[in-house]
Amino acid sequence: MNILQAKQQIINTVKAYMLKDEYGRYAIPQHKQRPLLLMGPPGIGKTEIVHQAAQELGIGLLSYSMTHHTRQTALGLPIIKHKTFNGVDTEVSQYTVSEIIADVYTLTEETGIKNGILFLDEVNCISETLMPVMLQFLQYKVFGHHRLPEGWTVVAAGNPPEYNSSARSFDVAVLDRLKKIDVKESFDVWKNYAKQTGVHNAVLTYLDLNKKNFYSIGVEAEGFSYVTARGWEDLSRILKVYEAQKTVCDEALVSQYIGNEEIASDFYIYYDLYNKYKKNYSAEDILDGRASASVRAKALKAGFNERYSLLGILVDKIKRDTDEVLFKENNFGKLTDFLKTIKDGDVAKELHGYISELNEKRKKLKAANSLSYNTETEISFLLEKASAYLSVCNADPSDFEAVKKCFDSDINLLKEETEKVSKEYSNMFKFCVDVYGVGNEALLLITELTVDLRCARFLSYYGCKEYKELSDKLMLTERRNETAEKIDKLLKESFLQEHGEKQKNDVKGEKNG
Repeated sequence: MNILQAKQQIINTVKAYMLKDEYGRYAIPQHKQRPLLLMGPPGIGKTEIVHQAAQELGIGLLSYSMTHHTRQTALGLPIIKHKTFNGVDTEVSQYTVSEIIADVYTLTEETGIKNGILFLDEVNCISETLMPVMLQFLQYKVFGHHRLPEGWTVVAAGNPPEYNSSARSFDVAVLDRLKKIDVKESFDVWKNYAKQTGVHNAVLTYLDLNKKNFYSIGVEAEGFSYVTARGWEDLSRILKVYEAQKTVCDEALVSQYIGNEEIASDFYIYYDLYNKYKKNYSAEDILDGRASASVRAKALKAGFNERYSLLGILVDKIKRDTDEVLFKENNFGKLTDFLKTIKDGDVAKELHGYISELNEKRKKLKAANSLSYNTETEISFLLEKASAYLSVCNADPSDFEAVKKCFDSDINLLKEETEKVSKEYSNMFKFCVDVYGVGNEALLLITELTVDLRCARFLSYYGCKEYKELSDKLMLTERRNETAEKIDKLLKESFLQEHGEKQKNDVKGEKNG
């Protein structure tokens, strides 16, 4: 299955394992809760989806790379205990609490979160001395004498032996106690994820044009050759930071993330062209409706790759602007609901309480390792606004009108931003139709925006005359093409049928003759 389906499997399993009956008992007892085992090639996102699952479920997460652990750190250290059996004093050996189990209890006590995921990565690449301990834990969730607390789900991950020389295969007895999930790479699934997380547009457009270069692992004369989803995402991050710092991004940098010389070189050539396209076609000017005649002429003469890159540059800019508006809209909605509850009380005291709650939420989620980038950004925004509103009512703790005036000013600015983005959509569609007409470029643009949930939401809520007109024209053209194909098909069928009847009659005539 693909990585998105695997993530849903994790979420569904954890929910099932956390379910209790009317007596407070787990619907599936802990000893019957099979650990999940994600098996798949390296760099396809196995670790990432475990983090995403924990964040979406709002539970704790502890991650360990098992290749870094020894028998002692996983099992605990041996100690001698004094015991009495049937009146006879004796010494027995036991183990201290495993570092891993101790960390689970520590997280639970510090955060109050009693449910979580214990993620054990590279589980089939551990040392020979640790393997028996690990197999026992996967089967019974016990390290030494210490059991994993109830409410925690074990998720393990590994690479098949063909990708890792130190990897081992589990036998049937072990596999029969696990929920094994085989995961494969998928560009389409990764592309959707990449759009949501803001992967560099040069990476996205390059891979759209060269899907075969998305993922590959092999052996060449110089050694291993590897290109992974993780490599592309990490390359995206460093490119953005280098660009922000105005640091030169060269081919050597690309090759540090893309371990295939030919693909690294090919991407760098495209990246260099992409930056020239960005310079030659100012997205800001086009979206503001200020595209010059020379820019339009250049866009018309451009080849397919250049046209596709140009549209990608425009879509990337408008998506970022759309995301900003929708983000603010969503969080101002939360602030609206909060402000309604404090209008008749001690406004300053309530704002202080709200700020404390947000800080506590961020601290708790961070300690539980389930604070996502989006949640952290949202909390930071709400804290910034709540602190600004608090500052305007310091003179009078009950001055709600001062807070409301500040809030209304923010809403008016948001309205201006929203109107600006609406105009950007209109100008983008006008530019596309004026230069390319209602053809493949327009279809590509409409499709890209329609399948993006945030853009589709913005266009649906605020509307855009040019978008609707272009969609209708493309739909009409599509219907005409479908109708023409149907007519052509009917004519062919009619011809074949008539030709077939004629052949039959000719054969009959020959026989009668």
